[in-house]
Amino acid sequence: MIQKSQLDLRKFVAPEFVCGHGALQLAGRYARNFGMKQVLLVTDPGVRAAGWAEAVGESLTEAGVSFTIFDSVSVNPRSRQVMSGKEVYLSEECNGIVSVGGGSPMDCAKGIGIASSNMRDILTFEGVDRVPVPAPPLICIPTTAGSSADVSQSALITDEERKRKIAIISKALVPDISLLDPEPLTTMPRELTVDTGMDTLSHAIEAYVSNASSPMTDVHALEAIRLIHGALPAVVGEPDDLDLRFSTLLASLHAGLAFSNASLGAVHAMAHSLGGAYDLAHGRCNALLLEHVIAANYEAASDRYGRIREIIGPAQDERTTPAEEVAAFRKALGITETLAAVGVRVDAIPALAEQAYADPCLVTNPRNLTCEEIGRIYEHAF
Repeated sequence: MIQKSQLDLRKFVAPEFVCGHGALQLAGRYARNFGMKQVLLVTDPGVRAAGWAEAVGESLTEAGVSFTIFDSVSVNPRSRQVMSGKEVYLSEECNGIVSVGGGSPMDCAKGIGIASSNMRDILTFEGVDRVPVPAPPLICIPTTAGSSADVSQSALITDEERKRKIAIISKALVPDISLLDPEPLTTMPRELTVDTGMDTLSHAIEAYVSNASSPMTDVHALEAIRLIHGALPAVVGEPDDLDLRFSTLLASLHAGLAFSNASLGAVHAMAHSLGGAYDLAHGRCNALLLEHVIAANYEAASDRYGRIREIIGPAQDERTTPAEEVAAFRKALGITETLAAVGVRVDAIPALAEQAYADPCLVTNPRNLTCEEIGRIYEHAF
């Protein structure tokens, strides 16, 4: 069991954030307040096609702030994309970054910021507190509810040559402000809504059982679990309901504040490994692994998993386990496949487990897992 005291020293880092309908329209005002004159607007082709990058651009123009759009960002942003963005940032003489999109554009924007301010390759920042020079001002406008990149002190970048994701963790990556507007979420397709919602649930659960959790992070983690469990199934059926969309966005905010300060665990360590090797959607990887990690971790944090079960399980039936409740939840959302069904090969497990074992998220997992045990968890997900 986790042995800790609420009196243990803990720190809590959070950016400024503005929540509510119309928050996106404040981008120009805040850019001007931060002294931005030439902005690099980081987004992706899908968000641009939906019109949200254009809407942010209009806000910047109305505030007298010039901008250049950089949308060469894929799912699981690549190091080469970050370095291309850095070159655009420098050549256009930018002095600030605005990112509109999901976790990929926001992580790419964070990478561009620190690569530009430090004049170094993005892959050299891997690890914890390895960013010596602060990034330029960064404004984030999330268009999904799940990554929480808009409030976290981390970024995940894919190293194409080694087919692995690197984690960069530093207060230098905390955005200056997040503008949380539910309207951009209405253009998310169903699958993205579900995947990002499961990312929120994974963030919250892992933060709550983390060996670095605290009373401050617990409050946010539990509220995130409650909100996403209630709102995600409903919003799938009513995707244009702004109140439901805002509930999922608020859940993502709470989960981000929790995991940014308590860190994560084996689910994310293993999902990072999968995403780097197979270029799979991060939220879907989490969804396919979460119940299996809970089962493996249960004895190390049974009280905390029990509290989670109270939130997500039927009160009249206490026979089900937290892992079974999570499995039922993701299946009800239509996530019924296995790792094999999404193209993962059984013979890849040793390499996947080795990568996950080296991931910094594993440090705060409630149970010390061996590389062999991680491999067995992957096997259970097939």
